Amino acid sequence: MNQENLFGHPIGLFVLFFTEMWERFSYYGMRALLVLYMTQHLIQAAQTDTLVFGFATLQTGLQGLFGPLSTQALASQIYGLYTGVVYFTPLFGGILADRVLGPRKCVIVGSVLMAIGHFLMAAEAFFLLALLFLILGNGCFKPNISTQVGNLYPPGDPRRDGAFTIFYMGINLGAFFSPLICGTLGQRYGWHYGFGAAGFGMLMGLLVYLFGQKYLGADQFVKPAAHVIKPEPLTIKEWQALGGLTALAVLNILFWAVYEQQGNTLQLFAEHNTDWHIFGWEMPSTWFQSLNPAFIFLLVPLIDHVSRYHADQGRQSSSVGKMAFGSILLGASFLVLIFAISGVQSTEKISFLWLALCTLIYTLGELYLSPVGLSLVSKVSPPRLVGMLMGMWFLSTFFGNYLSGYIGSFYEQMPRQDFFLLLAAMGGATGLAIWAFKPLLKRAVGSD
Repeated sequence: MNQENLFGHPIGLFVLFFTEMWERFSYYGMRALLVLYMTQHLIQAAQTDTLVFGFATLQTGLQGLFGPLSTQALASQIYGLYTGVVYFTPLFGGILADRVLGPRKCVIVGSVLMAIGHFLMAAEAFFLLALLFLILGNGCFKPNISTQVGNLYPPGDPRRDGAFTIFYMGINLGAFFSPLICGTLGQRYGWHYGFGAAGFGMLMGLLVYLFGQKYLGADQFVKPAAHVIKPEPLTIKEWQALGGLTALAVLNILFWAVYEQQGNTLQLFAEHNTDWHIFGWEMPSTWFQSLNPAFIFLLVPLIDHVSRYHADQGRQSSSVGKMAFGSILLGASFLVLIFAISGVQSTEKISFLWLALCTLIYTLGELYLSPVGLSLVSKVSPPRLVGMLMGMWFLSTFFGNYLSGYIGSFYEQMPRQDFFLLLAAMGGATGLAIWAFKPLLKRAVGSD
C-alpha cells in the first residue's frame, strides 16, 4: 500500500473524503428539491398531459393501499419510499463487493449509476427511472466507500478513529453546500438546473476517485472460510444483548421517522410558512437544509468537550442514556414550532430563526443518538453476530425513512400545531421507551 501521507494521514483518506463529499453534495442537493419539485410541478404535470413512465401505476398502487392521496400526501409517500429504499440497497451492494466486484469497482459502478440518475431527472418522463438509478447506485456506493477508509490503516493504528471523523466531516461539507447551490439553482432558475448541478457533483466525485486510485491500495475481498465451524449456542447474556439491541432497533425506526421530516414536511413548512427575508433579501427556502450540517460542524467539538469533561469528573453518561436524551431532544425541537405558530394565522409566516432553533435542537438530538447507537451495536453485539446486528440497525433506518413518508402524508389533513405535537410526542415517547431498556442492556454488558 502506498504510504504517502498528508497532514499525518494517508493521501487515500483525502481521496475518499472528496469522493464522499461530492456524492453527498449530489444526494442532498437532489433531496432538497425533491418534495418541492413533486408538489409544485411533477405530480400535477403527470396527472394532466405530461408522460411520466410508471407514475400512474405507482399512484394507483399507493392509493389502493392508503386511499385517495392529495398532491402533498402522494409526494410524501414517494419521498418516504425513495429515502427508505436508499438505505435498504447497501446491504446488497456490500454483498456484491464481497463476492463479485470488490469495493473499488462497486464505488465506480455506483457513481456512474447515480450520475445517470441525476441527469435523467432533467426529463419528467424518466422521473421514476431516475430514482431507480439513484437507489441502485447508492446501494453500490455507500457501503463500499466507508470500508476503504479502514483499509488504509493497519490493525491497531491509533489514527483510525480520527480518520473516520475527518471522513464524516466530508459528508457534512457536501450536505452543507448542496442546498445552497442545487437548491438555489432549482428554485430560482429551474428545477432541472438544480438536478443537473447534483449530477455534475456526482461526476466530480467519480473523477476524484478515478484519479486517486493509486493511493487506495488493493481491493480487499472477504475470503470464505476453508471449513465451516458449527457455532456455539448463544449464552443467556448474549440473548439479553440480542433482545435489547432488537428493541432499540425498533425504537430507532421511530426516531428516524420523525427526524427525516426535515427533507419532507419541514421543507414544505419552510417554503410556505416561513419568512426567509434578511436585510430586505429573500433566501431560497431550500437553504433550510444546510442548517443541519452547519450545526453538526458547530456541535461536534462541543459535545466532545462535554463528554470528556464528564468522563474526567466520573459522571460519564451511559450510551442508552445518551440515546434516550437524543430522542427527547428530537421531540422537544417541535415544541419550538408549536410555540412559534400559536396564535398565528395560517396565511402568516414566522421568522426563519424559529426553524433554525428547531433544527439546532434536533441536530443535537441526532448527535446523541446516531453515532452513539452505531458504537453501542458494535460494543454490545456478540462477536459472531456483529455483522448481522449492524445490518439490522441500518435496516431500521430504512423502515424509519419509509415511515417518515407515511406520517408526512397527514401534514395537510391535520392542523399544523397538531401535526407538530404528534412529532413531539413520538420523539419524547421514543426517548422514554429507550430509557426503559437501560436495565436490560446493563445486565447484558455490565454497563451502558
